[in-house]
Amino acid sequence: MPTPLRLMAVLAHPDDESLGMGGTLVRCAAQGIETYLVTGTLGQSGRYRGLPPGEGHPGAEELGRIRERELRAAAAVLGIREVSLLGYYDQHLDRADPREAIGRIVGHLRRVRPQVVVTFGPEGGYGHPDHIAISQFATAAAVSAADPTFEAEGGAPPHAISKLYYMAWPASALAAYQEAFRKMVSRVDGVDRESTPWPDWALTTVIETRAYWQTVWRAVSCHESQTTAYEKLQHLSPQSHEGLWGWQSYYRVLSTVNGGRAREHDLFEGLR
Repeated sequence: MPTPLRLMAVLAHPDDESLGMGGTLVRCAAQGIETYLVTGTLGQSGRYRGLPPGEGHPGAEELGRIRERELRAAAAVLGIREVSLLGYYDQHLDRADPREAIGRIVGHLRRVRPQVVVTFGPEGGYGHPDHIAISQFATAAAVSAADPTFEAEGGAPPHAISKLYYMAWPASALAAYQEAFRKMVSRVDGVDRESTPWPDWALTTVIETRAYWQTVWRAVSCHESQTTAYEKLQHLSPQSHEGLWGWQSYYRVLSTVNGGRAREHDLFEGLR
């Protein structure tokens, strides 16, 4: 019996899976690919329906529970088989012990044994420290999982993935996101970090996901505590929704099964 194809997304917050790569996850599930999600935090430092901590806000602990429920509901819509939580505190992921965080991701990689892993790019989308941290941890884990001398929780044998991808937003996708949401800026250490698009020539993989935009929107809508941030989405036309979720782009960081400059249209090229 052939080994099933498996994809693992390693991301930072609840809603990253829907907003960042929901179309890809739905498409893979529809094709019979097993999809798994590892999420670093519960997003408990965020706003609740637009409210900062204070009156009307349920508090960080309760918001974390709310966002976990929303995450699991969205994952079910997207067809994700399993959600695993690393449990780090929101906006503190870059302060996690690297050896511990990498080891925990390695444990999931060795247990699930995916061929393909997807995470944020090194810029974290718009410089968000949690996004950058999970990118670094996931990249290190993708290498360490194959190292028999690297000890990780779970006790599963080493596993070498076949392909690692970073999410990569071209100018067109970035413009669509910022029109639908807001200008994406992360203020870190007194400095505003803004989104920088990937040049089109650097995109190794572009996946058409137009057929799945309605499912992606249902998954995004599961994150009800964040609806204020997504308010503009509720008023978009079907054509605008299709444009927003219709194509997803990636940078192939490593592959043991293919290469070259020809653009891929499938994360599993070379594996099918």
